[in-house]
Amino acid sequence: MTSTLQPAATTEAVTRPGRWLALSVLVLAVLLVAVDATVLGLATPYISEDLNPSGTQLLWIGDVYSFVIAGLLVSMGSLGDRIGRKRILLGGATAFGAISVLNAYATTPELMILARALLGVAGATLMPATLALIRNLFHDPRERSLAVGIWGATASAGTAVGPIAGGFLLEHFWWGSVFLINLPVMAVLVLVGIRTLPESRNPNPGPWDLISVVLSLVGMIAVVYAVKEAATHGFTWPVLGTALLGATALYGFVHRQLTMPAPLLDMRLFRRRGFSGAVLADLLTVLGMSGLVFFLSQYLQLVQGRRPFEAGLAELPAAAGAVAAGLIAGRAARRFSVRAVVSGGLAAVGLALAALTALGRSTGYPLLGAALLVVGIGAGFSFTVTADVILSSVPKDQAGAASAVSETAYELGAALGIALLGSIVTGAYRGFTGPAGTPAQAHESLGAAVQAATEMPPHTAEALLTASRDAFLHGLHLASGAGAAVLLGTALVAWFLLKGQKLESAG
Repeated sequence: MTSTLQPAATTEAVTRPGRWLALSVLVLAVLLVAVDATVLGLATPYISEDLNPSGTQLLWIGDVYSFVIAGLLVSMGSLGDRIGRKRILLGGATAFGAISVLNAYATTPELMILARALLGVAGATLMPATLALIRNLFHDPRERSLAVGIWGATASAGTAVGPIAGGFLLEHFWWGSVFLINLPVMAVLVLVGIRTLPESRNPNPGPWDLISVVLSLVGMIAVVYAVKEAATHGFTWPVLGTALLGATALYGFVHRQLTMPAPLLDMRLFRRRGFSGAVLADLLTVLGMSGLVFFLSQYLQLVQGRRPFEAGLAELPAAAGAVAAGLIAGRAARRFSVRAVVSGGLAAVGLALAALTALGRSTGYPLLGAALLVVGIGAGFSFTVTADVILSSVPKDQAGAASAVSETAYELGAALGIALLGSIVTGAYRGFTGPAGTPAQAHESLGAAVQAATEMPPHTAEALLTASRDAFLHGLHLASGAGAAVLLGTALVAWFLLKGQKLESAG
């Protein structure tokens, strides 16, 4: 029953028809982006064998998608605020499906890099639009918290569905099939979204400033690229020059936003302690967890010898924990406090990462499964509440731009984390001492060592596998320890920055 004494916003939310069906369309888009981000890692060995890219080309195939997304999120979020979030979501979804076909049937490394870059452009339209539409669909704060929880839980589920679906497809079909699974999801999203999603936009948006778009794109791509290159090759002059270019472009972007009457991104949002604290927490959390996410599949497959599908199933506890925590995170934050839930979740992830420093070649699954479950629960609580804080701390008209800042923090954190923690693993790995006859490429990656072992005599191959796996594990232990330190430190920072922060109540 709806009381006539309820606030108008709540009544509007309760009586708005179809809002939960509309939410199901939005989480389809989130699921798609999350799955696509995880399946490429499994498909990379097959793509390498078929397209025969150089080492540099292979890195670009893996990186260009996240580079483009990181560079365009703020611009696309602001564009959605201006032309309509429904329009940009459905247009981006259609493009995402079409470009997935180009990815699946790429015949050269150059075409694959171009296809991944174009997919990044389409992907950058999806995530900010989904969160912004949730902000406009659900006016009741408690309903919105649940909707954000479902949104976050779907993103977490997608990271588990990706390896499982990808592993199954790669064992039965060719590598392009992992991209074609996007098509039926996109078809449902567009057809149902046309009928159920309401259009929303900023009523007084101002012009879409192309100079700001270029500055944002150049700045983000240059900075992320410089960090990755510095982690791999050190601080060379080209790396320093790229970093300077990126920093200059980002400074120009910020300065331009502060002087424009209708900026692409209102920098005054960062004066709000809750908003800034939530964004910083997201960035550092993803940075600290990236080592685990990036190297866990290699551990399961190349150290413990699991098949791709089995490795995907082994990662399920993290998704299950995140789904469960995401659905109750808003209620927990209101009952206790925002900072208690966020800081507690981050501390739990940090302790779980610390436990992973005990992993060995023959470690039983219970330890790994329990640690992944705790990681999922902690991340589910933290990410859901910070997303709610970010959405509720800005006016509805700026929801797209604010959501884009949140997503940019994720992408930037992932890029920095993989670069920094990846360099720790790579540095520890390369120095191992193999048996006589070990080829130089075996020191580049564990995958290369496993491949080299197939062409060596059994006794020598076993010695190479033992030395390379031990070196990889040493690097994984160092990265897990560093990630644990980052997460525990972030928990402490969040405790202070989110002091007094509350989620909206229904009134």
